[in-house]
Amino acid sequence: MDQAMQRTVDLLYELGNLKRVMRSGWWVGGIASPETVAEHTFRTAWLGYLLAQMEGADAGRVMLMCLAHDAHEARLNDHHKVAQAYLDPKPVEARVFEDQVTGVPGAETLIAAFTEYEAQETLEAQVARDADRLECAVQSLEYVSQGQAACRPWFDNARPSLKTRAGRALHEALEGSDPHAWYRDLPRVT
Repeated sequence: MDQAMQRTVDLLYELGNLKRVMRSGWWVGGIASPETVAEHTFRTAWLGYLLAQMEGADAGRVMLMCLAHDAHEARLNDHHKVAQAYLDPKPVEARVFEDQVTGVPGAETLIAAFTEYEAQETLEAQVARDADRLECAVQSLEYVSQGQAACRPWFDNARPSLKTRAGRALHEALEGSDPHAWYRDLPRVT
């Protein structure tokens, strides 16, 4: 097997660890078994695509940033805001991501997407960050609907950080929404 293929195989297994890395901030909110980073990343990518469509941004770039934004947590784990206050993770996260993807096909594109996301200077990066924040907001409403009222601040705290018109509009639409209505409102098959 050539080196690029081996690096690709290794990356796939490494990214699989994200299915086991729990989002640690939810422990502070009283969630004993919170979502994983992979689960968060999946819905963040969907949100990124939808927000990009609303904003007229390049949806492919946004989705790539959404997929890459927490990949480093396969090595570093997830750190909630209290832990982050004691760490300076940004330079380390970029170095870890670069180490993760170096040698795989398209590594330059992946590194550029991660760097663009971190810099927050383009519409696409801002849409991707809004998708990240909104995914957390959506998750908080799901936990609240399950009786975890302590998770409500995650929804409320997302609003001030949203940069895009579409992100703010979606946050407003989520206010008062029922996470379980989607299936109750489906047309019934007879």
